[in-house]
Amino acid sequence: MIIYFLRHASAGEPLSNPKKDEKRALDEVGVEQCGHVGRALAALNVQVEAILSSPLKRAAQTASLVGNEMGYEGKLQLEDGLRPNASFADFRKLLDRHARHDAIMVVGHNPSLSEFLGRCISAILDGHTSCRRAGVLIVVSQEI
Repeated sequence: MIIYFLRHASAGEPLSNPKKDEKRALDEVGVEQCGHVGRALAALNVQVEAILSSPLKRAAQTASLVGNEMGYEGKLQLEDGLRPNASFADFRKLLDRHARHDAIMVVGHNPSLSEFLGRCISAILDGHTSCRRAGVLIVVSQEI
């Protein structure tokens, strides 16, 4: 399975009230970031069978906007295993439920998303997960 990890785009400063923060929307810069990322993925002909997102508004907006730019026509799936407080065990369960797919995109939050990515890479490097011959692992980090 190919997993594309995407952190939500810019959504301004966190709100002190956790319930209100869950509804924090992308800001203007974030909407623009989604356009850039989605068009770049489309130019690379990236195709996914499923887009899974944290249910928090900023992540769902990111997933929807990037998916639209990529030409994704499926339904956005909201997953609690991508919430900011989700554990790696929650993430593994999410992956198990979607194991039938060849390629998925997961959209979530730091620090959990970075932890999930790191643990997936570690599993490959430690031999816990097989990497196909001539397989390529690409990790891209861009500070915006």
